Amino acid sequence: MSWNNFRTDVEGGMVAMNTTITGGAGSPIHAYIAKPDGPGPYPGVVLLHHVPGWDEFYREFSRRFAEEGFIAVCPNLYEKFGHGTPDEVAAKGRAELTDDSVIADAEAALNWIKAQPNSNGKVGVIGSCSGGRHAVLVASRVPAFNAVVDLWGGGVVQAETTPQRPVAPIDLTPQLNAPLLGLFGNDDMGPSPAQVDQHEAALKEHGKTYQFHRYDGAGHGFFYYQGNNYRPQAAMDGWNKTVAWFNQYLA
Repeated sequence: MSWNNFRTDVEGGMVAMNTTITGGAGSPIHAYIAKPDGPGPYPGVVLLHHVPGWDEFYREFSRRFAEEGFIAVCPNLYEKFGHGTPDEVAAKGRAELTDDSVIADAEAALNWIKAQPNSNGKVGVIGSCSGGRHAVLVASRVPAFNAVVDLWGGGVVQAETTPQRPVAPIDLTPQLNAPLLGLFGNDDMGPSPAQVDQHEAALKEHGKTYQFHRYDGAGHGFFYYQGNNYRPQAAMDGWNKTVAWFNQYLA
């Protein structure tokens, strides 16, 4: 739904809460859930948070998806590193989080959505920054996802692997079966325009369904209204494209 494109007489609401779900390792993890308060059926979206952690932005982001008619689940990928403020937990988790752990928790969130009685059975995945990289990785490793959105994901094209990040997601392009939307700022250096070009070339080579949109005058994190990189016009256009993408492939 584009901005202000709703009727003033439409009734309804949402349910939003911090709760626990079964994580990828089989133990409970916290997840922020926002969903329409109605019988549905509704599509779902798994939100993979960025390096700064399971924070206020991602809670608000989840609620925006619920307003648009999606069951949104944002799992705490840093659960095993303890609890505190998002900044405190992120300081512990950012260096040690593994790709395998993210993939497992993302699949667990997908399964939670599909088990809901008002789910339509289709689920997308989205993330920004490191979460954008994770979204591409997850959609390449978990075939049950139906669409993916990468918001300026740094490290999709990565120069070096590590024990925590043993593969570059671009190398898994042949396995990507979910349609991919990518949004990038042309002033960003991580990913740089050249890296976005490289990723796009790989998608074309393997015949994947995708759309990339690039914004002049925007850098890294242009959705983040809490920071100096916020670009309102690019953010609103990107949000509308994100919702349209998920509606196209998940509705």
